[in-house]
Amino acid sequence: MVPYEWAARYGRKDSPKEVMETAKNKCYSRYSCVNLLNYNTIEFRMFRGTLRCSTLKATLQLVNEICDVAFASSDEEMSDLTWVEFVARLDSQRCPELVNYLKERRLYVCEPVQGEEEL
Repeated sequence: MVPYEWAARYGRKDSPKEVMETAKNKCYSRYSCVNLLNYNTIEFRMFRGTLRCSTLKATLQLVNEICDVAFASSDEEMSDLTWVEFVARLDSQRCPELVNYLKERRLYVCEPVQGEEEL
């Protein structure tokens, strides 16, 4: 694997269909940010490793929320979705680690919280 290949991107496309066509037909490697080469699976490769359990849980909750939004939205709704709208739909009861992670990094418009130190 070439170092710059890890979490490569497909580039900006105008529709989800174009992203899929590019991923499937342009000989991209499996080391893309979101690996779409497998027929039955989607692999998210954009996260760095962590030793913090809360960060791992936040990562899994983020992927789950991305999937929920993708399944529930049309292509047009996905294209129009902003980060603020995505974050506004998060439920702190359903994904507390994700909400806390975003608050710690000021990516969630809410009251600030005290963060844990990175190991």
